Amino acid sequence: MITKCLFPVAGYGTRFLPATKAMPKEMLPIVDKPLVQYGVEEAVEAGLCEIGFVTGRGKRAIEDHFDTNYELEHQIQGSGKEVLLDGIRGLINRSTFSYTRQTSMKGLGHAILTGRTVIGDYPFGVVLADDLCFGDGIGVLEQMVNLYQRFKCSIVAIEEVPASETHKYGVIAGDAIEDGLYDITDMVEKPAPEEAPSNLAIIGRYILTPDIFDILESTPPGRGGEVQITDALKTQAKNGRVLAYKFKGRRFDCGGISGFVDATNYYYNRFFACEADDKIVSIKNSAK
Repeated sequence: MITKCLFPVAGYGTRFLPATKAMPKEMLPIVDKPLVQYGVEEAVEAGLCEIGFVTGRGKRAIEDHFDTNYELEHQIQGSGKEVLLDGIRGLINRSTFSYTRQTSMKGLGHAILTGRTVIGDYPFGVVLADDLCFGDGIGVLEQMVNLYQRFKCSIVAIEEVPASETHKYGVIAGDAIEDGLYDITDMVEKPAPEEAPSNLAIIGRYILTPDIFDILESTPPGRGGEVQITDALKTQAKNGRVLAYKFKGRRFDCGGISGFVDATNYYYNRFFACEADDKIVSIKNSAK
């Protein structure tokens, strides 16, 4: 069973400056919840209730969010506003939260290696909160956990992207073993379109086996002078097996303004619009 999930959240969020000058990008709200809460909800729904964060300077708000705010809760006690905290209270009650700090930004591979202290020798999920995913029926991470129970190996989530955008992603080549599932034969980090082995791009959901830590320790810096998880996974695939899964659902790149706005509109129209007016009226009546 997989029970652990790692959230690398130490990045600076420079694409959202100046909003992220003093606020973590993971705390930017999609309608009524911060990005990182959606990711934790997805992990907990998949049974991964031991949450680990790899944080950095200026990320204290994330720790505070997944904690009890006694002053706030006392202030709204007995009012209709209490119900607005039900979701985060449920997450806090169902989960444990651990934190370790990445003292220098040396790539996603380095961030995951830094998380070894909170993961230990266990298989684990990785969620990049920038990638907001809405699963089809069940969450993307739960889809991947179900696959892990069958294959017991590392799995990366993939989606098709335009050839012109391969330079933004790790891109895989692989042999199809069933519909939407590939045995990886090659991986390239951010290739130019003419160098990409396919248009199947890795997005921010992973299931990793614990041997990835030893591989990362011996993985030299790659593209951009950073330790790339793609390079480590390529080694793992060569020595064993790594699968790529074309997930069922929809993903938004909320690390950029365009994707963030698209995700906000999608979430509001799909999940919130029908209830928003009633909720506002209820709160106003309770506050009178």
